[in-house]
Amino acid sequence: MNLQILWFILVTVLFIGFFFLEGFDYGVGMLMPFLGKKDEERRSILNTIGPIWDSNEVWMLTAGGAMFASFPQVYATLFSGFYLALVLMLVALILRGMAIEYRHRSSESAKSNWDWALFFGSGLPALLWGVAVANLMRGFAIDENMNYWGGLLPLLNPYSILGGLVFVSLFLMHGANYLAIKTEGEVEKRAKEFSFKAWIAATALTVAFVAWTFFETDILTKSGVNGLIPALLAAVSLLTVGYFNKVGKFGSAFIGGSLAIVFATVMVFAGLFPRILISSLDPAYSLTIQNASASPLTLQTMTTVTLIFLPFVLAYVGWTYYLFRKRVSTDVKTLVY
Repeated sequence: MNLQILWFILVTVLFIGFFFLEGFDYGVGMLMPFLGKKDEERRSILNTIGPIWDSNEVWMLTAGGAMFASFPQVYATLFSGFYLALVLMLVALILRGMAIEYRHRSSESAKSNWDWALFFGSGLPALLWGVAVANLMRGFAIDENMNYWGGLLPLLNPYSILGGLVFVSLFLMHGANYLAIKTEGEVEKRAKEFSFKAWIAATALTVAFVAWTFFETDILTKSGVNGLIPALLAAVSLLTVGYFNKVGKFGSAFIGGSLAIVFATVMVFAGLFPRILISSLDPAYSLTIQNASASPLTLQTMTTVTLIFLPFVLAYVGWTYYLFRKRVSTDVKTLVY
């Protein structure tokens, strides 16, 4: 295995970690105004992600940094083409962070405003990530100089908007299952009731999107490595969520939803390989792991650094989740946010 393939896999793993961890994080943020009827209930919901939300976002930064270092031309083309969408996402994430950090410092009348800020600050990035991933699968106007032409509006096509709705629905389902295993009392009850409804919406939207993907792209059908097998595994995992919800095994439902997100992410990257950005103008203009990678020395240096420090990072993340593994109650004495 050469270093270009290795770093394509590592970037894939980073995005898997981001969508898996930040997925339920976004879902909790979107659900907070609806599942929490009283202030202590909303504070308990916020407490489920309070110790981990910022570390979850680090996966996005790490994935972006890894892409910049290993495939710099992809970073340049992608971030310039999606510039306006990224600005909107950045504004939403800033608003989200402010809502989490300042809610408990605000007056009672202002807390509701922060709750809705958290809703929009979580929902908009989820939608935009779905739009971005769908455009990666479909391809967009990249010329022979690896430049994107078209602006924001061509990226907001019906296929990509459906992809955005798929992400929102999956993250809502993921967040509801997370709250079902992390909260108590009325919040837990409402989360369990909502999770099945979210699963129905996520399943319907995902089936429609995958069917459209089959005809719109070659992600599932191209020769060699493609996303068909991961797509089938994601479908099976998603079906198990509904079953486990029905029988009341919400821990298993959360695992099933997690696997659905993991396999769906693998589907995207496997379907892209060895391409990273697909040109809709001419396949020859697509950015691949060969024509967009960094120098061999850069890849070698990054590989060495990663092998040294990655185990420590993963150990710290695992320890954090283990430390805050218990359910969160609505007891005012234990609430922070």
